[in-house]
Amino acid sequence: MADSPLPPVPPALTPVRNSPRRLATARTIIALILREMSTRYGRTPGGYLWTVLEPLAAILFLSIGFSLMVRGPSLGNSFILFYATGYMPFEIYMSLSRTCRQAISFSRPLLRYPAVTWVDAMLARLFLNGLTGVFNTFLLLGGILIIVETQTILDPVPIFFALSLAILLGLGVGSVNAVLTAFFPIWGIVWNVVNRPLFIASGIFYLYDEMPRFAQDILWYNPLIHIVGLMRKGFYASYAAPYVSEIYVLSIGLGLTAFGFLLLARFNREILNR
Repeated sequence: MADSPLPPVPPALTPVRNSPRRLATARTIIALILREMSTRYGRTPGGYLWTVLEPLAAILFLSIGFSLMVRGPSLGNSFILFYATGYMPFEIYMSLSRTCRQAISFSRPLLRYPAVTWVDAMLARLFLNGLTGVFNTFLLLGGILIIVETQTILDPVPIFFALSLAILLGLGVGSVNAVLTAFFPIWGIVWNVVNRPLFIASGIFYLYDEMPRFAQDILWYNPLIHIVGLMRKGFYASYAAPYVSEIYVLSIGLGLTAFGFLLLARFNREILNR
């Protein structure tokens, strides 16, 4: 009996590409960013300009007040530069932790649609507020360096890491608080009260190195004091900031972000229905 011919080999399956989904996600994030910009900045006179004027006014008041009480800043010869290098990374963290905490509630009507996910809402707030904070930082500090004679020698690497860590920490804290605040509304009030001492405990007005030993042992566990020290290291060539641990801050930021995203992945539907 003659052998029957073998059936033809079917063509290899073409892998399914995720580019349409990725493109749709990018469009969704951009739409959420534009919606927030029009909502936040389009309804007030001056709009986006206030995001620059607000931190500038805070830095000016700090500089004028402390210049009347203290003979000179702890680093350099400019009060305004010293306080700006501490205030701006702190403000980036505070802004991101606050806006990421409110990401689900802010985009709640749109999250009812299948095309919009909680990840889109979180990333939209991360990109908009993170880039806004970095832009304002470069704008204000660049203006200070141009106007004021500071004789600063910039090191961009510590500056980049300081701003990146501030963004990561704000995202992590905000994502965890988004879940805690949804299930325990009182937590939002408690967190605001707990956060107030951070303005003093994060090294904006002073150097960690100048504090007593017992205070250093406590303040070292505040990741913001590492971020502020790293930021100033990039602006003051003579400042080594030996206490700064990028690994410590990175571990806290990544840990909080992973934990917060796990909670959001599990409870995002319950949060929307509350």
